[in-house]
Amino acid sequence: MSHPTNPGFDIAHLGHVEMYTDRFAESLDFFTRVYGLKLSALDGDSAYLRAWDDYEFHSLKLTRHDRTGVGHVAYRAASPEALARRVAIIEQSGYRIHGWTDGDLGHGRAFRFEDPFGHVFEIYYDTRRAEPDEGDTPALKNTASRFTGAAPRRLDHLNLLSEDVTEFKRFMETCLGSRVTEYIELDNGRLGGCWFTVNNKTYDLACTKEHGGGAGRLHHVTYATDQREDILRAADIFLENGVHIETGPHKHAVQGTFFLYVWEPAGNRVELANAGARLILAPDWEPVCWTQAERMKGQAWGLKTIESFHTHGTPPVVEET
Repeated sequence: MSHPTNPGFDIAHLGHVEMYTDRFAESLDFFTRVYGLKLSALDGDSAYLRAWDDYEFHSLKLTRHDRTGVGHVAYRAASPEALARRVAIIEQSGYRIHGWTDGDLGHGRAFRFEDPFGHVFEIYYDTRRAEPDEGDTPALKNTASRFTGAAPRRLDHLNLLSEDVTEFKRFMETCLGSRVTEYIELDNGRLGGCWFTVNNKTYDLACTKEHGGGAGRLHHVTYATDQREDILRAADIFLENGVHIETGPHKHAVQGTFFLYVWEPAGNRVELANAGARLILAPDWEPVCWTQAERMKGQAWGLKTIESFHTHGTPPVVEET
C-alpha cells in the first residue's frame, strides 16, 4: 500500500512577496503600466500591488530600498488555529526567529522567521480583501477586477537561490509543511533544485542552486496567465516598451510550464507562466526526479538554458577587486 505524501494543509497558499527596488518609480511604472498589476495603495516607501484576480489586497509589495532582491515571502495560514500550530513548530525548529509583527496595509499580525540562507518568511491569517475602485469594477462579478497590460491573473510562485538545496528542503518541510513535487539530482548526489507546494498546485516555491556566490538572493517572481497566448502577447508588449527579455517564450521540462522571463527596471527577474491545468491531486504523489543529464538537455523543446539564467540573481554579487 502506498503512503500519503500530501502536506498537512496548515498553510493555505503563497500570499505575497516583498520585492526591493533601487529604482522605485521605474519599477512601479513597469509593474502597473506594462506588466499589468493593480495598485491597491501607496504607503511610505511601499506600493501594494495585485493581479486582476488576486483576492487579497496585494500579492506584491514593492519597496524602495538601496538594493534589489526579496524583502520577505509571505504565506497565509488556513485558519487561526493552523497559524498557531505552525508557529509552535517553527519555534521548536531551531531556525532563526524574528517573532510577531503587526502586519501592514494588507494583513494582520504575522509571524516572521528565516531560512539558513537569509530569506525572511512570514505566516499570517487575518487578511484584507481586494477593493477595486469604481473604474476597476469588472464586467463579470466573479472576477476581482478589470485587467490591463500583460494582464497576469494571479501570483503563482517564486524561486529562491541557496547554496544547499537539501538544507532548504528541510526548512520548507519543517516550517511550512511543504512537500516536494519535482527535483533535480546532480551526479554528485546533491540536489540542484526542488519544487515545493503547500496545497494541490504543482508548486508555489522553487529553490535552485546558487551559482553566483551570493546569499539570500532572489531568482524570480512569477505571475500566472490564463493561457499560453497571453504570454505571446506579453512578449510583444515588453518589446514595445523596451523591457529586457531574457529568455522565452518556451516550455520548461521541469513542471511543464510555458514561460517568459524578463528583467524589470531594477534588475529583478520576473516571469509570466502558464502551467495549463496541472494539479497534484494524488495524496500519495511520488516526487519526479530529473537527472543532471536530463537537465542538461535544456528546456522541453530543446532550447538551451542561457548562462544568465544560472548566474543572475538579485541583489547582484559585488565582485572583489
